[in-house]
Amino acid sequence: MKEKKKDSTAVRGGTASTSRASISGPVPRQDAPGKISGVASYIGDLCFEGMLYARTLRSTVPRARIVSIDIPAMPEGYFVVDARDVPGKNGVHMLTDEQPFFAEERVNYVGEPILLVTGPERGKIDQILRGIRVEYEEIPPVFGEEDSKNPRIPPLFGERNLFCEYEIRRGEVEEAFFDADFVFEGCYHTGAQEHVYLEPQGTAGVFDGERVTVYGSMQCPYYVKTALVGGLGWKEDRIRVVQATTGGAFGGKEEYPSIIAGHVAFAAIKTGRPVLLVFDRAEDVVCTTKRHPSLIRMRTAVDDRGAIRGMEIDIALDGGAYVGLSPVVLQRAMFAATGVYRIPCIRVKGRVFATNSVPTGAFRGFGAPQAFFAVEMHMHSLAEKLRKDPLEFKRSYLLSMGDPTVTDGRMKQEVPLPRMIDRLCKLSGYEKKHRAYKKEKTRRGIGVSLFFHGCAFTGSGEKDKIKAKVLLKKEDDESVSILVSNVEMGQGAQTTLKKIVAETLGCGLERVRYDNPDTDRVPDSGPTVASRTVMIVGGLLAKAAGRLKRRMDEKGEVKIEERYVQPPHIEWDQDTFTGDAYPVYSWGANAVEVEVDPVTFEVRVIGVWGIYDVGTPIDERIVGGQIEGGISQGLGYATIELLQKENGRLRQKNLTDYIIPSSMDFPDPVYELFSSSYEHGPFGAKCAGELPFVGVAPAVAAAVQNAIGRPVRRLPVSPEYLFEAEHDED
Repeated sequence: MKEKKKDSTAVRGGTASTSRASISGPVPRQDAPGKISGVASYIGDLCFEGMLYARTLRSTVPRARIVSIDIPAMPEGYFVVDARDVPGKNGVHMLTDEQPFFAEERVNYVGEPILLVTGPERGKIDQILRGIRVEYEEIPPVFGEEDSKNPRIPPLFGERNLFCEYEIRRGEVEEAFFDADFVFEGCYHTGAQEHVYLEPQGTAGVFDGERVTVYGSMQCPYYVKTALVGGLGWKEDRIRVVQATTGGAFGGKEEYPSIIAGHVAFAAIKTGRPVLLVFDRAEDVVCTTKRHPSLIRMRTAVDDRGAIRGMEIDIALDGGAYVGLSPVVLQRAMFAATGVYRIPCIRVKGRVFATNSVPTGAFRGFGAPQAFFAVEMHMHSLAEKLRKDPLEFKRSYLLSMGDPTVTDGRMKQEVPLPRMIDRLCKLSGYEKKHRAYKKEKTRRGIGVSLFFHGCAFTGSGEKDKIKAKVLLKKEDDESVSILVSNVEMGQGAQTTLKKIVAETLGCGLERVRYDNPDTDRVPDSGPTVASRTVMIVGGLLAKAAGRLKRRMDEKGEVKIEERYVQPPHIEWDQDTFTGDAYPVYSWGANAVEVEVDPVTFEVRVIGVWGIYDVGTPIDERIVGGQIEGGISQGLGYATIELLQKENGRLRQKNLTDYIIPSSMDFPDPVYELFSSSYEHGPFGAKCAGELPFVGVAPAVAAAVQNAIGRPVRRLPVSPEYLFEAEHDED
């Protein structure tokens, strides 16, 4: 790449300040300085002395070699920051580090960052960005499996455009299909989804001459710190990461903040000034990670008595331009591939394709929603093929304690689904409605989905990779501080973890403190992902509080450390994917009732019911909030959240084009908690955050299938798709 220079002294920026900002921390913007407002300060509210703003120049083509960049002469006080300003490795560490902080020779998706422009005035920054010209030599892009097979299109990643590929086998699958009376097949598609957290992505960087501090809206402070260690090439003690109050995440602030944390750190070092980078909504939609689109093919061997003898499942995910977290997303999808059902023998193949699209990554459910949509609709359609009631057919294959899982582990706890189904049917009136709608052809339908969520990290992830550590500290004033790296992002962690500690200590909630994580203060207790915070971290805090309780009478400061120890019942082999994929499961059952307009094919949801087993709920109001939010988000995913790509560009670029549910779009859900208890969770708690999302979409699809009498094999169930399904002769 050649850079054309109009002014050799100014292309890469104006004169950097030699004085460093003397700042102990950020100051919230406020109309009346020093006055307590009771309003949380988010990343966009923070202000530093001498602060600069930053905006990003992004690729406008999906795949190309960068020939040249023409940058106009920079005004005094404005700077360009690019790959040459990365002191260490220009690679963002996650599972791999092949995704660059800044593109250098090539770009691989529309929206990939090429450089930053920083300066004191946002309007001037935008004017400078409009004056920069990038010359590209375009390369044929890869957009799917067919492009990967095209010899005229150069591969994006490896020889086959695959980021990863796995296979799981259990039992004699070939024999099951050889002996089958017939084979039932189905192909199921799910689309991308945008997170639409309330607060867009944002970070701020400060350099004091020796150390860098990054503040950000994030889920995983230590992920960010690890990425900065690689990008800066520094020792850990020169890097500090602080979580700012975070307005929502849903997985979208798991891996992505590491990229822009690097951006503000590099910019702060170059300019000698604090730098703030906050996206607007349109930029956030265009360039941040999405839910993985999927194509799942299922084949089921059925004998002459109508019994399932085996399944073959092929899962293909679109990983976008970089690996990111795709291998872990694929693994969870594969481990959910047969749902809540006891299948005699199975073969599950999975792979993630590299495409010249915006990278896909973590999103609530983490691969399980795609898998559960496929298996639930497959079982529903197979039941109809066999002229059986779908719910009764599913009941006959439910897992029980002691049954093998996909990975040949064992269900070590009770599976409460039979009783949960009974209660769901009473709440929703499922049996009567299903029979009536099937018979009367009213364009109304009701559907049921059954599902689980594997709690915490897969297999030995908690033991071998995370190795969580927590601290409790009794302060001199007799208050107790929770020191963990897990964040509050609207899901209730600060309330829930404080309640666990206070209840264990037998003290009032007001005596327990839990501030936003700062890596200078808190140990690495792992990321705030995988519905692990209450069960894993809360469990460690409960143990630490039990030990602290015996020392509360000691004078002065007392610190108690607790480290994660794998429960003895978990056995796992990561190389072969065999054993107990999760320490325990939370369970759910949904019913959804819909009406399909006969003219417009719009789907109107007229009833939603749910039963959930999350162990012992630590705070029922918080769990209720997770359930209501998860249901609403799942209904949007199932019906109206359409995110399409055209030549690598998103067609829906903002919240005018990308529609999400409002409080007026769906009825209030009716739900109940089914309480079991997990001995290794605090007070018996299991996971809750992701479970409510997982089962909603297949229940909607089953209801629509009941209403129109045609198979539903794609999400979202848009009017256009239903029109095609209605007139499909196949």
